Amino acid sequence: MIRAFFLNASLFVAVFLTLSVRAQTIDTAYVDSVMNSSSRLVADLERDSRSKPQYIIPLLNLETGSRVIDIFGSGGYYSDLLARVVGEEGEAILHNNRGFEQWGINILQDRYANGMPQNVLVHTRSGINLDLENESIDGALIVMALHDLYVIPKRYNGEEYVPVGPPANVTYFYEQLLAALKPGGRFVVVDHAGEPGMPHEEVTDLHRIDENFLRDDIVAHGFRFLSAESPLRNPNDDRTRIVFDEDLQGRTDRFVLVFEKP
Repeated sequence: MIRAFFLNASLFVAVFLTLSVRAQTIDTAYVDSVMNSSSRLVADLERDSRSKPQYIIPLLNLETGSRVIDIFGSGGYYSDLLARVVGEEGEAILHNNRGFEQWGINILQDRYANGMPQNVLVHTRSGINLDLENESIDGALIVMALHDLYVIPKRYNGEEYVPVGPPANVTYFYEQLLAALKPGGRFVVVDHAGEPGMPHEEVTDLHRIDENFLRDDIVAHGFRFLSAESPLRNPNDDRTRIVFDEDLQGRTDRFVLVFEKP
């Protein structure tokens, strides 16, 4: 009986310690402390002031031990940091298709050489496929990439750019994401703001998107809107210009929308 008592007591302590670790809330102060790690890439440290992840990541409402996906994460800036904040018992999924992966291949190679956190799962799939199990993730983040699903692909014919195909199937994308999130799981979107009143196609040609249009469309696909946040707003941005202009990179007016799975 004494042996059984000690076995039960040990089990209780183990469960208590596990729950205590999972109870660490990932708030701004916690993300700040992780951002100061000397093992992060210099390029990431330089980007911090532009991206302000200490304000973005807490919007996901995660805890240590959570499983989170960085959709179309390209070079893995957010995936690396998310892996650090959720801790070894959690997991950050670096999702890409081949295009987004190649877009960030140089920084991604630097990240591998520097030592990618072991709890980053590199998850490269085709097109807009997420390939996730139902109710398998606690949160999802997509940064300056969701607008691409609305862009009509075009090609220059010698005189003008003409459509060569339809935009992505956003309904299929949102269905996958909604199914993969656990109930109450957060979906956080960061994107380049479009000029209000400009026709939708003209806005997306600039690789921007109208904030109100996007919010309404995501809600129409089954998500609950929670809030719009403003840490990345820039009222001086000329929203009639394409975001790839060198002097605009990292300085566009970016909105942040927070949703959850009901």
